Amino acid sequence: MNPKLKFQPVSHSWVALHPQPKGVIQFIGGAFFGTFAPMFFYRYLLQYLFNNGYTIILLPFNFTFNHYVEAGFLIKEQYEITPELVRMAKLANYDYQVYLKDTNFSWVGHSIGCKYIALLEGFTALPQDHKELEQFIRNLVLETSKTSDPAKNERKIQRIFTDIEILIHELRQEQNKANKLSSYYVGEEKYIFSNLFIKGQTSVLLAPVNSGTDSAIPKFLAKIIDKLGWGVNPSPDETYALIKATNLFNLLGLVQFKSDKIAQKTADWFVNIFYKPPVDFQNTLAGGHLKPLGFKVGNYVINFPDSLPIIESTQRRSSQFEFYVGKLLQALDQKR
Repeated sequence: MNPKLKFQPVSHSWVALHPQPKGVIQFIGGAFFGTFAPMFFYRYLLQYLFNNGYTIILLPFNFTFNHYVEAGFLIKEQYEITPELVRMAKLANYDYQVYLKDTNFSWVGHSIGCKYIALLEGFTALPQDHKELEQFIRNLVLETSKTSDPAKNERKIQRIFTDIEILIHELRQEQNKANKLSSYYVGEEKYIFSNLFIKGQTSVLLAPVNSGTDSAIPKFLAKIIDKLGWGVNPSPDETYALIKATNLFNLLGLVQFKSDKIAQKTADWFVNIFYKPPVDFQNTLAGGHLKPLGFKVGNYVINFPDSLPIIESTQRRSSQFEFYVGKLLQALDQKR
């Protein structure tokens, strides 16, 4: 009999603790659905992953144009939550060993949630030296800048540089705190995190969207906001440039959907321009952009209208979607 999927609040997130976990999935959903009740909207997918032996962490995100800061918030959550997983598992008499190694943690994102995962992967390769980091960001901004105003570019460079330096400083403190707390809970010294960001952690992107300002507000208004420098940061072009500059993403799986027009541009970029992931770690499945959403009623799953049929058997739904997600996670784990 499968254990019951039950979420409880931890820090700013929700956790479903598996009694005998083989790994941890940190899930970031799409806009609206990933912020408001993701445990309801993504219920069937989450249940499937939980039944396959994963502890699930649902990471919410705020509506903001500063995606750098929001990605930083999400990685801070990993440091905040990990010691709690150890403590909670010990109290429940569950297996906790899997939480003592950061490479047992994976990321699964849907839609814009994938952009945050991509940023965290990109941050993994950022130079730690002060001058090298500033030069890296300068190259990134100037390569993608749409303005010839040097002062405007410089302000942007310094703003990003300052945000990332602060984030790195905070993460070092959070990492030290998480290691100490986890060591205290298990009664021996443990160093869980080998990297400040997510190096060595697998990720699966479901219908990824590298969104810009025009995905959140009307296009005519987005152009004005972007011109004033108040738009989404990093822009889609800057995000692509960051991904290419780091040349990581070697533990990546990608799932796209045949009738999904929203994610098509981003998915095509990964496959046809970045040439990652390899063919064996890609799948194009039936359905639309909202295919990952759905919840179970009896022996049936209720899908969202862009992924017909709206009502289908659990067996058919699992065989046409969840099975491939589970297979990707397993293949990526073996590759690692």
